[in-house]
Amino acid sequence: MQVLIIDDEPALREILAATLTRAGHAVDEAGSAAEAAGRLARGDVDLALCDIKLGDGNGVDLLRNSRAAGIDTAFLMITAFASVETAVEALRAGAFDYLVKPVRNEELMHQVTQIESVRGLRDENRALRRVVGDADARMYRFTSPAMADVERLAGKVAPTDSTVLITGESGTGKGMIARWIHEHSTRAKGAFLPVNCSAIPEQLLESEFFGHTKGAFTGADRARRGLFVEADHGTLFLDEIGEVPLHMQTKLLSVIEEKTVRAIGSDQPRRVDTRVIAATNRDLPEMVKQGKFREDLYFRLAMFHLHLPPLRERRADLPGFIRHTLSAIKRSGGRRGIELDAAAEAALVAADWPGNVRELENVLNRACILADGERITPADLPADITRIAPAAAAVEAPAGTGPLREQLRALEARLIARALQQANDDRRLAAERLGIGLSSLYRKLEEFERMGLGVA
Repeated sequence: MQVLIIDDEPALREILAATLTRAGHAVDEAGSAAEAAGRLARGDVDLALCDIKLGDGNGVDLLRNSRAAGIDTAFLMITAFASVETAVEALRAGAFDYLVKPVRNEELMHQVTQIESVRGLRDENRALRRVVGDADARMYRFTSPAMADVERLAGKVAPTDSTVLITGESGTGKGMIARWIHEHSTRAKGAFLPVNCSAIPEQLLESEFFGHTKGAFTGADRARRGLFVEADHGTLFLDEIGEVPLHMQTKLLSVIEEKTVRAIGSDQPRRVDTRVIAATNRDLPEMVKQGKFREDLYFRLAMFHLHLPPLRERRADLPGFIRHTLSAIKRSGGRRGIELDAAAEAALVAADWPGNVRELENVLNRACILADGERITPADLPADITRIAPAAAAVEAPAGTGPLREQLRALEARLIARALQQANDDRRLAAERLGIGLSSLYRKLEEFERMGLGVA
């Protein structure tokens, strides 16, 4: 933590500073209420160890003024005048607790540890609120040989503090693997904080990563804790790391190696115990050759490298993952009773999925919206999932030949054509007999027309 010792006795400040520094805290000192007020106003102090009687003021008044100014600093008061009145006054003003002089090191460190735990829980809750979605709903245990190997390697690195670089095409599930590593690490009780580096404006990167003090720059009307501090004792997942500009790559490398951050506007470095997992769909070795990515940062991140193959190379995962994703959609407030029919599932399994996991999730969400009734049919899937070559002869193609999705599309076309014929081209009646909505039937007929199948 960043600690400010406020006392007009230099000897006491020196003793307390030495004790807290040995315990791993960053320590600053103030010899008066005025000096302390200026230091607290920067907003980056976690704990103020404050004497109640100061030469130019009162520690309780300093606490009250800080609270009124919106300064989020915990106060641990020190007094030589032990009394119920003193304790009540300090606690009512918002102090965490108070100590009586002479301060015993054991009691001091016990109180500091308690304050650190309380602030850690609050910071973790703040970080967790930034994470959208249910972690359990995102996790899925893949079964293909390629992903079994990825899981084996992830299981090896998870208990360590090693940085990890996860590569793979967009949408392959790099974020899920990063979360899996965190959940199976010794940091599982700490925060898992995912950050999309490409979504942060370049001019705000340093402030977002390392924080800033109040007044550090125009518009900094309050202090901000950086992402490394928010993820202290947890995991910071830097997605799209290849989008970080060179000048920030240098600073990231320094923080990862030295485990200290310095907020903008602060002259006090702060130690952090944050594990970094990075991910990208870019070719970082090629970027290194082109001078667009620092070689030393690449080697530091790639201390342990995991590559995720695309969905088309692990089709054994698809049936289970499709059902898992549909269940997650239903739990999140979608159509709770909806299911996939066999033809729709077969079409999904046969698709190439250039957008990988993210594309599959989008297709299933869309299908849940479009489906009439409680079943998703091929009619509810995009044309490019079930499309065949635009040839009218395909309608009459014999069953059992050609790729699976071509056969499914041909079968669908023949069934719709037959239903229209039997209903004397009454499309509402045909839709009812097929068990689909009229809007779905019109949509499929338009798709067939665009492909030149000539069903109706």
